[in-house]
Amino acid sequence: MSAPLVVVSGPSGVGKSTVVAEALRADPRLWLSVSATTRAPRPGEANGQHYFFVSDGEFDRMVDAGELLEWAEYAGHRYGTPGAEVSRQRTAGRPVILEIEVQGARQVRDAVPDAVLVFIEPPSMGVLEDRLTSRGTESDAARARRLEVARRELAEAEFFDHRVVNDDVATCARSLLALVDSSSP
Repeated sequence: MSAPLVVVSGPSGVGKSTVVAEALRADPRLWLSVSATTRAPRPGEANGQHYFFVSDGEFDRMVDAGELLEWAEYAGHRYGTPGAEVSRQRTAGRPVILEIEVQGARQVRDAVPDAVLVFIEPPSMGVLEDRLTSRGTESDAARARRLEVARRELAEAEFFDHRVVNDDVATCARSLLALVDSSSP
């Protein structure tokens, strides 16, 4: 039996990356899949560590070759999970975390029925808007688009196996780790 595949999703700015990073620090068994994306790196992001930054043409090639477990378009860019390494890690007994968008989570559910889907929620829309604003990485228009997408994604939270409110990173990370442990064979 392979190790669990835990999909972490939620709206942009909810703190998915921060929660997942806290969980990884607390449990070195976990392996975080690195997604491919067509968007440009943000300040401080490194290729192969935060994302694999690829051209549109390379992303098309990956889709056509069936190399992606899931992929989705979000805020004008495409994101996808290279599937081969996910399979290798699970077979080796390492629990795998995917931090992906809601669209991708639906595809993973179809491709990997035993995946555990976790939706990270903000305490409120006001808190989410404050988090997006404080990042300072996007224009007002881009932030407005992300908030509109967030509203749609929050409406899909019922699709997920578990919902966790991120009102405290450490508490949210502990909840995520408990879900990984309860999913392990």
